[in-house]
Amino acid sequence: MKRFLTASVACLAMAGATQALAQDAPTTDAPKPMLQPRDWSATLIQDATGLHDIMIDSHPGVHDPLNPQFRARLDQGLAAALERAKTTTDAGGWWWALRAYVASFEDGHVQISMTQRDFGFPTRWPGFLTVYGGADQVVANRDDADPAAPPLGARLIDCDGVDAATLAEQRIGQFRGRWFLEAIQARFGDWMFLSAQNPWQTEMKTCRFEAAGSTKTYALDWRATPDDLNERRTRLMQSVKPDFALKHFDDGGFWISTPTFNGDPSSENYAELTALVADMKAKQDALRAAPYVVLDLRGNGGGSSHWSQLMAQVLWGDDWMAAHPEPAIESVDWRASDGNIAEISAFLDKLRATNGQPELIAWAEDAINGMKAAQAAGQIYWRSANDEKPADVASPPPPAPQLMAGRVYVLTDSSCGSACLDAVDLWKTVGAIQVGRETSADTVYMEIRESVLPSGLAEIAVPMKVYRGRARGNNVPQRPAHVYQGDITDEAALQAFIRSLEPR
Repeated sequence: MKRFLTASVACLAMAGATQALAQDAPTTDAPKPMLQPRDWSATLIQDATGLHDIMIDSHPGVHDPLNPQFRARLDQGLAAALERAKTTTDAGGWWWALRAYVASFEDGHVQISMTQRDFGFPTRWPGFLTVYGGADQVVANRDDADPAAPPLGARLIDCDGVDAATLAEQRIGQFRGRWFLEAIQARFGDWMFLSAQNPWQTEMKTCRFEAAGSTKTYALDWRATPDDLNERRTRLMQSVKPDFALKHFDDGGFWISTPTFNGDPSSENYAELTALVADMKAKQDALRAAPYVVLDLRGNGGGSSHWSQLMAQVLWGDDWMAAHPEPAIESVDWRASDGNIAEISAFLDKLRATNGQPELIAWAEDAINGMKAAQAAGQIYWRSANDEKPADVASPPPPAPQLMAGRVYVLTDSSCGSACLDAVDLWKTVGAIQVGRETSADTVYMEIRESVLPSGLAEIAVPMKVYRGRARGNNVPQRPAHVYQGDITDEAALQAFIRSLEPR
């Protein structure tokens, strides 16, 4: 499986969260777009309708015979947004109604973000934050000067008579989507006790917590969040995005960090990935002889699966990969639309302008020509044959030498999605051992493009193609063989943990 354009949608999602929590930006002479007076009800109607139209035009799920509920969900989400527009009076009503609409698709590749990156709603809290500890929400951060706040480690039972699980679905899940995933709960669980001008939810009045075997009711005192809220949340989420690096340790092991698989040929990340792969090729003999190699994907939200393919070729070699192929998908159906053709055409222009890799240029040309031919024939999809041909199950795989002397570990956290998931799929198939935390998950809709909504205040990411017959199902994560329960941001502790897994 290959995807070349998919942006880091996990980062898009995090950007949306950060925008809602950002502090007030410095003022300028002219008010920025989000601060200009406007009819927010009309803006919501305009953008919700525009979002619906973009999805109808370009998302492959709209006409997917294997997902007949998709179109109904799209129309129902629009109806809900238009109903909310009747009582929308401010930017918060506009933003959170759109977030709920996008979340209703349960598709991690459909994301929304504000175009004014420095905008954030003023936020409130009751003096503490909770995160998930297993299946429970527990107090993980609090205002130490507030004696009325529940103690650290206290387990949430309910608020205003609503049990904790239902409350989380109402307050967080309906605005984030895919609440059934551990990764989403880990990344957004602390929103339970945050309020960011969302008129579609209320601030709870009383909550019950259990601590030290006893239950106590707490009256909540909502007020402005502290100036260091973002730092507190970063610590709670254990969010980290390491630098690109190829490190060689004294014990002979290697640690390779790839915080993104950005596929934009004009980006700095693309240049860094190119240099990293070149460095791996230069050190290929040492990597293959090493006692262990760690492929660090922490913070990686995706990009182009081309990079993980190149890295696998350096480590395991083409013969080993041919002998241990991933389960082949049947085909790829591209939604043949003007917007999708324009997106791939722009990508092709960048590749040609930067002397991009011939494989990528040929891929883009094939997709453009295929979608144009489908349009000319009046067809909804252009069906592309899968890049990887199915293996002949009647014959044994060709013999191939194992070139890796030691184990290869792939280190993941909850941000791993999109092309990062492709990397884990591939690397585990050829022999890597997954460690760390459970990944995020994706649907079979992918290869996204971004479109600005009619107001110009927000943009959405929309998939352009659908895989048929993928072995890993819709919204199924990759789970580690060895779960790391400590601080996922602590590289030294992670090194010790991985070394402890090595054979004695």
